[in-house]
Amino acid sequence: MAGHSKWATTKHKKAVLDAKRGKLFAKLIKNIEVAARTGGGDPDANPTLYDAIYKAKKNSVPNDNIERARRRGAGEEAGGADWQTVMYEGYAPGGVALLIECLTDNRNRAASEVRTAVTRNGGSMAEPGSVSYLFNRKGIIIVPKKDVTEDDVMMAVLDAGAEEVNDLGESLEVVSEPGDLVAVRTALQEAGIDYESAEAKWVPSVSVPLDEETAKKVFRLIEALEDSDDVQEVFANFDVSDEVLQAVG
Repeated sequence: MAGHSKWATTKHKKAVLDAKRGKLFAKLIKNIEVAARTGGGDPDANPTLYDAIYKAKKNSVPNDNIERARRRGAGEEAGGADWQTVMYEGYAPGGVALLIECLTDNRNRAASEVRTAVTRNGGSMAEPGSVSYLFNRKGIIIVPKKDVTEDDVMMAVLDAGAEEVNDLGESLEVVSEPGDLVAVRTALQEAGIDYESAEAKWVPSVSVPLDEETAKKVFRLIEALEDSDDVQEVFANFDVSDEVLQAVG
């Protein structure tokens, strides 16, 4: 999983700086709106909303946009869309399993865009359940390494329910059960340790190592999926070495 996490972390960092920044903002705003709608508009009483707002702020989404999304989701302001979460399953080149999480107000459009992106980039769609069994739901917290060591993080989260801490290069990944995510996040805050995001994600239980050529194909497919406004996140069970990651840029 570490190879995939390193790639995802690097990619999202760059995404904030390039032309895709608008798309990233839109996806973070959607998360806030849905979290407020499903769990209420008070971040202190709704951990999912708290974490969605925190991540948006860390990615420089303007406070006005964040507050409007929260109000729309909570029903305090008109204009909220009827977002629905839809999960699609598929395969990328090299037999890499894909879980494609969409947040959409048009299921037909989302299905069409996902299928087009997958099939045009050497992948194939899969029946529900044929891929999802390869993934487990986990709480994932990303901690930047500045002014903090792996031991510092480990000491802070060990008694709060964290399962492991992985080194991703420029950041650390803290893994827990989803139900322990808030406790682990709170433990970091109490220890004065800054973090970039805290959210539940699908983590593969087995991974497929990729060579340079296959990695390029897999990355191209995932990026095509993420270009869709309806695709919120793509989870995949590939692993890439540092050498391959550097080679594909």
